[in-house]
Amino acid sequence: MAQYFDVHPENPQTRLLKQAVTLLDKGGILAVPTDSSYALVCHLDDKSAVDKLRQIRQVDDKHHLTLLCRDLSELANYARVDNKQFRLLKAATPGPYTFILEASKEVPRRLSHPQRKTIGLRVPEHMVLSELLALHGSALLATTLIPPGESEPLNDATEIRDRFEHQLAGIIDAGACASEPTTVVDLTPMGAGDAPSLVRQGRGDLSPFGL
Repeated sequence: MAQYFDVHPENPQTRLLKQAVTLLDKGGILAVPTDSSYALVCHLDDKSAVDKLRQIRQVDDKHHLTLLCRDLSELANYARVDNKQFRLLKAATPGPYTFILEASKEVPRRLSHPQRKTIGLRVPEHMVLSELLALHGSALLATTLIPPGESEPLNDATEIRDRFEHQLAGIIDAGACASEPTTVVDLTPMGAGDAPSLVRQGRGDLSPFGL
């Protein structure tokens, strides 16, 4: 049975988020709000938790999972970033973007894309999630909370509890999210001198990327 945390969207109660962090440290899967929709998150280094997260979503190892980072310096721990890429990232973070970058050696092989050795990374702009990441002290692995066989993410914490309370360790309710996916930008072509590539247009201005 999932623990349910009702938190203020702009001034989240630290004691509740600390309880949620404890669940993550014990290998639990949480449903959390982001600047796009609700997502499932787990501890990066817990293989059984990662496997369970994929099982809940019913996705295989070819499905790109995303690392949620507190800030740009943490993002650089998990991706190989050159100066041009860094300037773009600095202009666009935090924000509603997911960036595809070459994974560094810090990323376990099971988490990077099996063919391309890439990883998706985000620096979210959501007060509750930012505070959770700060209290956790490191990046979290995430996937959008889209129920198996459906195409739209869930955006209501009460519905998430009704449908997933027996599969999750906790649910953080901070109200409805924007309910629009992140813009996904592949920055790996920049390593060969090419322009960034738009993978998916969602929330977020494309002008910083010349797209």
